[in-house]
Amino acid sequence: MNAPVSSTSAGSAGSPAEILRAALAGLLDGLPPRTAAQAVDRLIANYRGTTPTDAPILRDRADVAAYAAYRMPATFEAVRAALGAFADAVPGWTPGSHVDVGGGTGAATWAVNATWPLERPVTVLDWADPALALGRELASSNALLRSAQWRRSRIGAALTIESSDLVTVSYVLGELTEAARAEVVDAAAAAAQAVVVVEPGTPDGYARVIAARDRLVGAGFQVAAPCPHSAACPIVAGEDWCHFSVRVSRSSLHRQVKGGSLAYEDEKFSYVAAVRGLVASPAPSRVVRRPQIRKGQVLLDLCEVDERIARSTVTKRQGPLYKEARDTSWGDAWPPA
Repeated sequence: MNAPVSSTSAGSAGSPAEILRAALAGLLDGLPPRTAAQAVDRLIANYRGTTPTDAPILRDRADVAAYAAYRMPATFEAVRAALGAFADAVPGWTPGSHVDVGGGTGAATWAVNATWPLERPVTVLDWADPALALGRELASSNALLRSAQWRRSRIGAALTIESSDLVTVSYVLGELTEAARAEVVDAAAAAAQAVVVVEPGTPDGYARVIAARDRLVGAGFQVAAPCPHSAACPIVAGEDWCHFSVRVSRSSLHRQVKGGSLAYEDEKFSYVAAVRGLVASPAPSRVVRRPQIRKGQVLLDLCEVDERIARSTVTKRQGPLYKEARDTSWGDAWPPA
C-alpha cells in the first residue's frame, strides 16, 4: 500500500509549514501541562461529538493554545492538500483576496499562503476572540500574513461575507446546526468566485461536505475537485463515504500535547472545491481509496466522470502506466498529467 503523502516534511526551511511550526513551538510556554491536557481532552470530545453549539468551542487562551498545538498542523495539511487539488484544476488562477470563515487561529489562511505564496487581502472571521488574538499573533511571524484582518463575527444565519475571490470554510460546519450550515454555505457562494469546504474525514463530515456541494452546484458553481463531475455523488449514503488522507509530521510539542510517540499522524478529511466564472478542468478520475499494490498489478478504485465508482487494474504489461500506478496515492488524479 502507498503511504499517505507527507506534505510537512517536504517543506523547506522558511516555507509556510516550517514558519508555522516555529511559531507554534513556544505556544504552551508557561501553560501548566495539566491545564493544556484538560483543554485538549475537552476539545477532542467536541471535535468528535455530534451536538452543534451556538457558543464558541474555544473559550480562553488555554483552550486556544491547546487547540493550535493539537489541531492546527493537521488542519493546515488537510486544507493544503485540498487546495493543491483545486489549484491543479484551475491552473494559472491565483486568488487576489481570501476570506476564511470560522478560521479560528488561521490554519486555512496559512494553507492558502502555502498554495499561492503571494501577499493578498485576507480576512479571518471567527466568533471566538481568544482564537482571533492568537491567530493574529501567529500570523505576525509570516511576512505575507501580517496585514491579515482578524474580525469577530457570528458564524451562522447572521453571517455577512465581503466579496472575495476565495472563501474557505474548514472544520467549522460540524459546530453548527443544519440551518446555520446552509446559511454559511449560501453566504460563501454569494460572496466568492471560488469556495473550498473541508471537514473531518468521517461519515458525518462527508455528509456535511455533500450537503455543501449540493448547495454550491445549485447556486451555479462547478465542482473543480475532488470530483471529476458536478453531478450527484455516486457513493451510496450510509454504505461508504468519500474521504482522503494526508500525513502530518509531528513536532516534539505536537507529540507532547497529543500524548503520542510516533513522529507522524494521518489526518483524514473530506472536501469540495467549487468555482463560478472560472474555467475548471477537473481530474479525469480520482483515486478514492488506497491503491492496492499486488504482484504485477495495481488496483485503483476511481470516481469517474460517468458518475460511478469503478475499479481499474493496471498491470506490469502496461509499462510506464504501471510505474505511474505504483507511485499514485490516495486522492490523486488518474491518469496522471
